[in-house]
Amino acid sequence: MNPTLYAVAAIAVMAVITFLTRALPFLLFDRGGKPPKVVLYLGKVLPPAIIAMLIVYCLRGLRDANFSDPAQWAPQLIAVAAVVALHLWKHNNLLSIFGGTILYMVLVQAVFV
Repeated sequence: MNPTLYAVAAIAVMAVITFLTRALPFLLFDRGGKPPKVVLYLGKVLPPAIIAMLIVYCLRGLRDANFSDPAQWAPQLIAVAAVVALHLWKHNNLLSIFGGTILYMVLVQAVFV
């Protein structure tokens, strides 16, 4: 297949899918009523589940860490503690994620070099 035609086709498919993901909720739920109960349930349950999955994913590297070297485990645990503290304090997912990420990067880049 021609590389230019392939690129145009790929961009067109991505554009259609992006448009559908943006327009579909308005087409399905814009009837003036409340959204279905399953959508409300997922809206309550998914944010904490995603945060928990991110924490587990971030801590998976501790399996192989050498605990005699704090540089291998301290930044992750400090950042996780900061995420938990920020979330309990402000109840804001974005603040918790960005605060923990920024703290982790500062710890890894400047403190535990």
